[in-house]
Amino acid sequence: MHRAFQPILCLLCLLPVISLFGLGITDSLGANPIETVVRSLGDWGFRLILIGLFIPVLVKLTGKTLFNRWRRIIGLAAFGYVVLHLLAWLGLDQGFYWPAIVEDITKRTYILLGMAAFLLLVPLAVTSSNRMIQRLGYARWKRLHRLVYPASILVAVHYLLLVKADRITAAVYAMVLAVLLLVRVWWWWRDKKSFVQG
Repeated sequence: MHRAFQPILCLLCLLPVISLFGLGITDSLGANPIETVVRSLGDWGFRLILIGLFIPVLVKLTGKTLFNRWRRIIGLAAFGYVVLHLLAWLGLDQGFYWPAIVEDITKRTYILLGMAAFLLLVPLAVTSSNRMIQRLGYARWKRLHRLVYPASILVAVHYLLLVKADRITAAVYAMVLAVLLLVRVWWWWRDKKSFVQG
């Protein structure tokens, strides 16, 4: 069942970019198509990060560890959307004009935070394979992949600072992230307390 669902999950992760491509070729991206593309790719990157963070909660609630096997696909899909978001901004919005790009990064806080989040996500994508888990050792690999927490916070702040009109959506995403992180903190505190008490 798990292996049969993997291609379906991959397709589901690809649907937003396929839909965006369809809107592009039919000239249906709205008055500002570049902004639509850049924003949509970033939105889906953040949504998939949140879904990936929700999976451990789902495992706890259902007791079904098979959901953990979906985290890699969702995590890599999230990174893929973040990369596309970055490339769309660099290429479509900035035209790969590096002086302007560097100036934007240094002058606009939300862009600096977005770049910082991207840099934190890179080692997670690079070490996502079973071979890298074996090379690093599971304990070290797990510590490294905790970078997803600061990276997700940076993404949330990047989004909150970026949006001008739809602040409600950005706030909802930030609150969902806050709940997910608080759950993780609660688990850590409970497990540590149990260990200390015997």
